[in-house]
Amino acid sequence: MAEKRIQRFYKMATARPANNGVAVLLDERPVKTPQTRADLVCPTPAMAEAVAAEWAEQGETVDLTNMPMTALACTALDTARTRREELVAGISKYADTDLLCYRVPEPRELAERQHALWQPLLDWAALTYDARLNVTTAILPAEQPPEATQALAAAVAELDDMRLAALSSAVLAAGSVVIGLAMVHGRIDAADAFEAAEVEATFQIEEWGEDAEAARRRAALQRELDAVERFVGLLQAA
Repeated sequence: MAEKRIQRFYKMATARPANNGVAVLLDERPVKTPQTRADLVCPTPAMAEAVAAEWAEQGETVDLTNMPMTALACTALDTARTRREELVAGISKYADTDLLCYRVPEPRELAERQHALWQPLLDWAALTYDARLNVTTAILPAEQPPEATQALAAAVAELDDMRLAALSSAVLAAGSVVIGLAMVHGRIDAADAFEAAEVEATFQIEEWGEDAEAARRRAALQRELDAVERFVGLLQAA
């Protein structure tokens, strides 16, 4: 959405069954996505009601930056649906430099934390997708087996539009396609994803403390991951 804040122009926000799902309406008119101007139709009543609630909760000014369910649904309809190949390719590239593959040799405590948090996720990816990624403690990038990155790309490509939008948000936030896939498939929740993505930052904060900028960044990351978890849950709700 081009503008982050707009004047409220409606009285009521509701959800109503449509031919291909559940539409979100503002004063009986369908909400339009910002890029393609498609009707904002959700696959489940729970998701449509959550999106409608975001619109209903706005005051005199509509803050589009504080409507995560709306944003993810619009991404699904505007980007995952119309530019699928581009989005899949962008997400899949993270497998070449996935966060979980780059470990520190020291300090030992941080190395052990990384292994404890990250290795189970890499093992899950190997067992689930037959995608065995290489791990390194070197500065130079690790060369990943083509069959592993191709397997992860296939796992990304098979997701429906809504889950692909959720995956894109999680991967961008966490820097890991493995973390993103684990979230979308319910292997981990938002708290687990945050812990894995921020293990080094958390360690440094324990050692040296946290400044205001770092606190804001971490809070924003937690909100993004929380939104992904909720969005995926709404897809599964009856």
